[in-house]
Amino acid sequence: MTTVELRGTPLRRVGNLARADVLATVGAVILAVIVLAALLAPWLAPYPADGGSATHPAEALLPPGADHWFGTDQVGRDVFTRILFGARTSLFIAVAVLGLAAVAGVTLGVVAGYAGGVVRDVIMRITDVFLAFPALLLSLALAVVLQPSVTTVIVAIAVTWWPWYARLTASVAQSVAGRGFIDAARCLGVPAPKIVFRHVLPNSLTPVLVQLSLDAGGVILTASALSYLGLGAQEPAAEWGLMVEQGQTLFTTDWWVVTFPGLAILVTAFAFNVLGEGLRAGLDPHRRAR
Repeated sequence: MTTVELRGTPLRRVGNLARADVLATVGAVILAVIVLAALLAPWLAPYPADGGSATHPAEALLPPGADHWFGTDQVGRDVFTRILFGARTSLFIAVAVLGLAAVAGVTLGVVAGYAGGVVRDVIMRITDVFLAFPALLLSLALAVVLQPSVTTVIVAIAVTWWPWYARLTASVAQSVAGRGFIDAARCLGVPAPKIVFRHVLPNSLTPVLVQLSLDAGGVILTASALSYLGLGAQEPAAEWGLMVEQGQTLFTTDWWVVTFPGLAILVTAFAFNVLGEGLRAGLDPHRRAR
């Protein structure tokens, strides 16, 4: 039995970690390519003007070819160029949403986890109110009230996303606040704000970083859904969800108009998800200890 355990279970665990590392690497490489393509879009795009309001009616709905790798849309704009510029919009939305949600949620979560008592109860009840509503439904309601734009998408999604980080951080911060080195800091008279931001917060960020990588794909999907419904980015902005909405009626005849933006959404969400799963496995102290 001992021989089986030594040859079986530990090797399987090592194999699981190796696969997690491979997934994280694959996700990181794909995301690096997407980010570089977004940053270098004005130089990589074969038709930079098509990323904006330029139109070429005489070249409308050309199929993929040597001149237009992904074909052209209804007004003659190069789809490949639009996807490159759309990457800028989608990644900007993801970074802005997760940045706002993380700052608000982590701050409230750390305060709730360290303070405990009434403070924790009040903050957690507020988060429960937001979590009682489906995130997409609440985002839709907010987006309908506001003027359709990229800013509206960012605000609508961030408002529904921060409670997850508040609850996650509060749980971790409460555990950290009960450790010996925190008690020692209190006994030495270290002020509470200094304890929170120098000791509790840094030791509570690992699961938040993993969750951020997992949520980025979801944010891009949600933003694309809002733009698809006409509540997000508007013409002439290049945004993947908006491009899918504009090409949906052409799928059976001019399939490239909707297919390539949809694949861009799929690949980006997949890359974020596998990166997040790999990070979760790699940063799990229990797995690493085994």
